Amino acid sequence: MGTLGRAFYTVGFWIRETGQAIDRLGSRLQGNYFFQEQLSRHRPLMNVFDKFPVVHRDAFVAPSASITGDVHVGHGSSIWYGCVLRGDVNNITIGSGTNIQDNTLVHVAKSNLTGKVLPTTIGDNVTVGHSAVLQGCTVEDEAFIGMGATLLDGVYIEKHAMVAAGALVRQNTRIPYGEVWGGNPARFLRKLTEDEMAFFSQSALNYSNLAQAHAAENEKELDATEFEKVVRKKFARGDGEHDSVPNVSDDVLLDKAPKAS
Repeated sequence: MGTLGRAFYTVGFWIRETGQAIDRLGSRLQGNYFFQEQLSRHRPLMNVFDKFPVVHRDAFVAPSASITGDVHVGHGSSIWYGCVLRGDVNNITIGSGTNIQDNTLVHVAKSNLTGKVLPTTIGDNVTVGHSAVLQGCTVEDEAFIGMGATLLDGVYIEKHAMVAAGALVRQNTRIPYGEVWGGNPARFLRKLTEDEMAFFSQSALNYSNLAQAHAAENEKELDATEFEKVVRKKFARGDGEHDSVPNVSDDVLLDKAPKAS
């Protein structure tokens, strides 16, 4: 780094330090409310080289999630808090109405030892439980991946199949339609009933509806949030067990809440 380069670096360093100092001062002035402000340096969506995420406008991506590179998220899907979807050496595709729950990791593989290309493809109305790991695999529509399950390179989960919580599915394993696999390594446990398979699509719908509520809350300004607290406290029943507003609808709250300038 030459003299001019060092000078630019030093100036840039002090500008950034000044910005952080101003941010800390502003937080102190806000007092107990500063942690509620919608201010974060975290970027939920990030490019890698020439690859960039494409997220449907009706999908929900939690503020603390991280979607990087060649990732496509379909209509009505939800990527929950702490999730990492990293499409750097290959692509990730997530269909419609699918939920990727908190702290899940979805990654890809450029290829396996035989040279097979291994993107990660997740279909429509799939439920992926908390803290699962999906690596270079395929999950068909309306499948169910339990909490903490791990799917390794080349795994293929057919429609209406289920991977039990905590299971480790070895490379290139195929789990057929309507079967439950579990354990480490995962093995066939039993067939699913028709009611159980019907529940998978309902589970996905429940999460899609819940995601809309979270999206609405995340979009609220701090002033509106504080105003709602005051109104709800004023109209609460006061019985110590409920915090409801029996005569004030959410529409009324939104109409009366302070508007962003």
